[in-house]
Amino acid sequence: MTKIKYALSKTVFGFLAIGLFFSSCISQKEIKYLQPNSPNELNKSEFTHSKILDYRFNYGDNAYINIRSLDEKSNEMFNSSSGNRTTTSYNDASIYLNSYTIDQNGEINFPLIGKITLVGLTQQEAVEKIQAAVDVYLKETTVVVKLVNFNITFVGEVRNPGEYKIYQDKINLFEAIALAGDVSDYANKKAVKLLRSTGTGHQMILLDLTSQSILESPYFYLKPNDVIYIEPLPSKQYGFATFPYSLLFSTISSVILIITFLRK
Repeated sequence: MTKIKYALSKTVFGFLAIGLFFSSCISQKEIKYLQPNSPNELNKSEFTHSKILDYRFNYGDNAYINIRSLDEKSNEMFNSSSGNRTTTSYNDASIYLNSYTIDQNGEINFPLIGKITLVGLTQQEAVEKIQAAVDVYLKETTVVVKLVNFNITFVGEVRNPGEYKIYQDKINLFEAIALAGDVSDYANKKAVKLLRSTGTGHQMILLDLTSQSILESPYFYLKPNDVIYIEPLPSKQYGFATFPYSLLFSTISSVILIITFLRK
């Protein structure tokens, strides 16, 4: 009788353990990055993509502009940022406060020179245009132009969601994900939504990080103010929301009662 009771309890708990294991199991195909597109295809070693286009200034962008000259008075004259420059420190706040916002006409109001149209220009084109305007007043200067508001935002299944400032001209999708601490264990790598601002509104692009073809996607390199939303896997919803915990605890209680009854 004792052997029967032991076998019964072992069998019941075994089934419960197997049920819990499979309810939380996630396929390797849902986890791995950069997989071949088909089982018979080998991993590629070289990838080609279209030319990475330089970012062009848009309405509402903030451009940090610095005119460097050997003459200190000339530096103060051009770099006053409409009288707002009060510090020589270069933290995020000071750079933002001393930048120029491109208005609804696509222009900035630069000291002494006046209105300069920047919208639609690349960073290098903006340097050349401002340099030509400054050369009318002062020779032997160097113009520096940087985009201040290059931010990438992560929401959803990443370890550290939030907005991240990018201090380089270009960043790809995996580099950006690394800034957010990688995706979580329940991230759906096949359903990564990229939200990107356009001249007329927004566009949403669905990306698959499990496919190695992402390396050749025109959206592999991110643009300023991109928002990346990573959806959860269905197993997360099942595991944490719809899993029948009440039934599980009821079953365990029933098993304990049966074992207790058989021991009598």
